Amino acid sequence: MKLVLLAFLLPWITGAQHTKTRPNFVVFMLDDVGIGDIGCYGNKTLRTPNIDRIANDGVKLNHHIAAAPLCTPSRAAFLTGRYPVRSGVASLGSVGVFLFSASSGGLPAEEVTFSKLLKEEGYSTALIGKWHLGMNCNTRDDLCHHPHHYGFDYFYGMIMTNLKDCIRGCGSVISSGLRRRFTVPTSYLVITLITLVTLHYAGLFRVTWRVIFYGIIIVILLLALLQIFIYNLRNLNCFLMRDQQIIQQPFSVENLTRRMTNEAINFMQRNENKPFFLFVSFIQAHTALFASPDFRGKSMHGLYGDAVEEADWSVGQILDAIEKMGLRNNTFIYFTSDQGAHVEEAAATGEKHGGSNGIYKGGKSTNWEGGIRIPGLFRWPGVIPAGTVSDELTSNMDIFTTVVKLVGSSLPSDRIIDGHDLMPLLQGKIRTSEHEFLFHYCNAYLNAVRWHPRHSNSIWKAFLFTPNFYPEGSNGCFNTHVCMCIAPFVTYHDPPLLFDLSRDPSETTPLTPETEPYFHDIIQVIHQAVENHTKTVKKVPNQLSFNNLIWKPWLQPCCSSLSEFCYCDREGGQA
Repeated sequence: MKLVLLAFLLPWITGAQHTKTRPNFVVFMLDDVGIGDIGCYGNKTLRTPNIDRIANDGVKLNHHIAAAPLCTPSRAAFLTGRYPVRSGVASLGSVGVFLFSASSGGLPAEEVTFSKLLKEEGYSTALIGKWHLGMNCNTRDDLCHHPHHYGFDYFYGMIMTNLKDCIRGCGSVISSGLRRRFTVPTSYLVITLITLVTLHYAGLFRVTWRVIFYGIIIVILLLALLQIFIYNLRNLNCFLMRDQQIIQQPFSVENLTRRMTNEAINFMQRNENKPFFLFVSFIQAHTALFASPDFRGKSMHGLYGDAVEEADWSVGQILDAIEKMGLRNNTFIYFTSDQGAHVEEAAATGEKHGGSNGIYKGGKSTNWEGGIRIPGLFRWPGVIPAGTVSDELTSNMDIFTTVVKLVGSSLPSDRIIDGHDLMPLLQGKIRTSEHEFLFHYCNAYLNAVRWHPRHSNSIWKAFLFTPNFYPEGSNGCFNTHVCMCIAPFVTYHDPPLLFDLSRDPSETTPLTPETEPYFHDIIQVIHQAVENHTKTVKKVPNQLSFNNLIWKPWLQPCCSSLSEFCYCDREGGQA
């Protein structure tokens, strides 16, 4: 009888042990969606019931911080658990993300991602959606920065991001920048030609008509090539891949979210009998905005709201699939956004295409709270208590350490890991975050420092410089589309601009020695923290240097040929 009872209970006992030691992991990451866009964070008009389910069934973090306010460095930090400046995914110039699929930069091969560690532990791993961490190094098919090299068995998505160029009629941020850069040298060339002709006719300088003719041809060719490049940027940058093969170039947004949702569910079904890690990296709500017919025109917030509500639907479909497969209690779920909403975004018609950062100042590209305060929702039934809220300081870098410790793997010992294990905080075993300081970089430049003293409710934040909003008094940099990190676009502060986020979360009123009696003591502690931190940051090759950012034709991924403008559609008519 005892043997029969043991045989009956054994699957349940081993199942319970497996739940505690080898959970599945599902990560949802939205793109450019602000904390103020989500219902459980206070939005009353955008419908996100499925995202809110995660909060109701688990833990909601109110002070969850992105390690960078831009896509590429934030995602590098999330996957590696390290400040992006440590891996070189932090720009020294004005451009802080990859703009071309034919760039040579990317997440360095020597970086360790938690997806790679999970794969080594026997997990099946998949990335569905956006990558934005590079592709090739030396040839168009070496795929040195492809997700496969960072621990993802399966990839369905895009190497780049969903730029405005990807949908005809939505404008182009890249073309505007290219035209500005070409205008100056082209203008100089035209002025030089006019000057030479004038001097020639005045008899002050002799120049052959052949030189003038070739000069005119060069100007025409430069302008023509620029126009051809801009027109075909959609084909060059906006393509869909399955594993290492391009299957649609350019990709079609028609039912794209539904296709990605199906890919995510199919991956889980293929691997329901063994542990898996699924990273659903949405391309919404980065511009160019899009929504499927079932969602278009249905929200109260225009096309942006439609896109967010469709992403919420996708989350719900995946959660429902987890339930149907009986994996609910054995699946660790994390929901977030890569950074704050892009407040400067607008359509050509004037319709707002950026989201809401709630009460927080600024947005994407800035280290004001609106740029880096992001949603942080966790669910693991039976392990993480439901309906819990924490105001403690956490970072998206913490996911690395949390996941690695949950599966019993070892943290890399040859590098600094900046993230901490969140499980004690999520389970209520500790009340205080392990983060005393967080360092906020604007590209590769230390911009601000956050200090949460032990046994204190205060959270101090000191800015070494701040972006110059334009127009003055606005909440963003509407003249440059994103805020810059270098002069003359910033104002430096000595002493630093100081706020207490526990009393002023909207960062409206800087503190002074007159309004804060411990002002100088606080600044001194922060200066010492900066000194200690900078000693740990080693110089590494910069992945976002000019040479690594520029478009290199020999690296251009192309599913047909350049003469055919790289067009193909192998998605079986899904367009």
